[in-house]
Amino acid sequence: MAATDLLIVNARVTTLDRAKPQAEAVAIRDGRFLAVGSEREVRAAAPQATVIDADGRRLIPGLIDSHIHVIRGGLNYNMELRWDGVPTLTDAMAMLRRQVQNTPPPQWVRVVGGFTEQQFAEKRLPTIGELNAVAPDTPVFILHLYDRALLNAAALRAVGYTRDTPNPPGGEIVRDAQGHPTGLLLAQPNATILYATLAKGPKLPPDYQRNSTRHFMRELNGLGVTSVIDAGGGAQNYPDDYQVIEQLHRDGELTLRIAYNLFTQKPKDELADFRGWAHTVSPGQGDDTYRANGAGEMLVYSAADFEDFRAPRPEMPPNMEADLEPVIRLLAEKRWPWRMHATYDETISRALDVFEKVNRDIPLTGLNWFFDHAETISERSIDRIAALGGGIAVQHRMAYQGEYFVERYGAQAAEATPPVKRMLESGVPVGAGTDATRVASYNPWVSLSWLVTSKTVGGLTLYPQRNRLDRETALRLWTEANAWFSSEQGKKGQIKVGQLADLALLSDDYFAVPESDIVHLRSVLTVLGGKVVHGEGDYTPLAPALPKPMPDWSPVATFGGYWRTPDAQLRQRASACACDSACGVHGHAHLKPLQANVPAGDARGFWGVFGCSCWAI
Repeated sequence: MAATDLLIVNARVTTLDRAKPQAEAVAIRDGRFLAVGSEREVRAAAPQATVIDADGRRLIPGLIDSHIHVIRGGLNYNMELRWDGVPTLTDAMAMLRRQVQNTPPPQWVRVVGGFTEQQFAEKRLPTIGELNAVAPDTPVFILHLYDRALLNAAALRAVGYTRDTPNPPGGEIVRDAQGHPTGLLLAQPNATILYATLAKGPKLPPDYQRNSTRHFMRELNGLGVTSVIDAGGGAQNYPDDYQVIEQLHRDGELTLRIAYNLFTQKPKDELADFRGWAHTVSPGQGDDTYRANGAGEMLVYSAADFEDFRAPRPEMPPNMEADLEPVIRLLAEKRWPWRMHATYDETISRALDVFEKVNRDIPLTGLNWFFDHAETISERSIDRIAALGGGIAVQHRMAYQGEYFVERYGAQAAEATPPVKRMLESGVPVGAGTDATRVASYNPWVSLSWLVTSKTVGGLTLYPQRNRLDRETALRLWTEANAWFSSEQGKKGQIKVGQLADLALLSDDYFAVPESDIVHLRSVLTVLGGKVVHGEGDYTPLAPALPKPMPDWSPVATFGGYWRTPDAQLRQRASACACDSACGVHGHAHLKPLQANVPAGDARGFWGVFGCSCWAI
């Protein structure tokens, strides 16, 4: 849709503006909200505007993910089979089997995070034998959180792991009685072995990476996400691995607002990295669509406490403070905001010793620095962060690892992991995110469901009622509150006159659906700066068309992204079908079975069983 005045009417608008919390219509001009109020008021403000009827749906500010690895994720999205949200291992293996058939040599089939065995009804991962049976010749790599990876025999051959391959530092190649690798890789105690093994696989060429990034951004748009803060990541080198996203920005093809943090890649050379970047990059450099945000989440490798709750808490080395202090001094002197990965309070308290020491010489006031994760943070550490003017960004990692935490530390210890309510009571800025795409899914509604219900994706209730959030507070952590973490307070996160016009029209009413249905919400219309970037159903024609996923064997072409219920997936495919109107009119009659022993027209089972006969899938 062209950039012009836009009205959205007949909506139930949640503005998150306390001065005007509810409205029924909005007017947009030049990328910002022009008027918010009654339909009469907004029509008077923009009488010549294009009008969209919201049909009584809930309208919310565009969601902001304060911790995601979107730049790295975009480069790889089209190569990845996503098990995010898939309810059974049977379904997941059926998807894998079909993707193996689609994937030409020497390409791999990769399931790279975003799921946990706990989400499956069977409560287990596939065995190596099952992977070998499904894929005797095609390499298969499956990453489970950051604790392990499964490789079939073909993948072991592809990466060259044999009985003579030594264990790398920080990782274990599990072996059988004869010393041969079994296909199981363990992160012991960090994920370097998982990164390094995945990096041995084929990569997409730049034009395919560009296509892949566009599809990943649109997938996030379909969930109502309009802004993200990219937290950098392992093997994400600046500026080389930023060329695709920067080209998309130059060409006006970003459908997300991206603020990026720079993540050091070289143990022992962290200070040199940040010194070099300080000469070429300034926080805030860029525009409202693509801008530098600061340093982290890796600041020094000696302070990285990976969160594998199946393993004992890692003890940070004695040199952690000595490594961290010169980096923090440099960032404070250069007025660079930073974010720091920290799972355990033991790490946080030691880092705070350094921050307080630097603060005595160089005040940290106004820097908008923060900790990420903080699952076991203490009340004392929360108060110390508040005193220094810092913040805390929480992610829904416990929704994927809660069972492992409870098994190791007990249910009582898990009752406030992290203690979000206590953080809010202290006055510390708190925001929410996903830590996608590897540790957890990029679906914001999984996070919102976890914040409200306290349940893991496996159904375990973690927190008592006193530690859960109401729906509005949870939504604020995904909108208004997250603007602080990119130093954009007052610019976005609310539906308010003068703010950036980013919004999502929901598939169902977030404030009215049963708690169990929050996770199934989507956006049927997503607007970024007054431009439609995503539409479903009746709103499909308003969104710009995407090119087909590249390469043509991409799992995205067959399965899409986050798992959807059978009826929802059939409706999505029907609305996108190019042959005629029969798909939408005749429903299942226009479908052909894609799996043996499933009769045509039968909607049972997972959505991947069916494919539209006119789709190029």
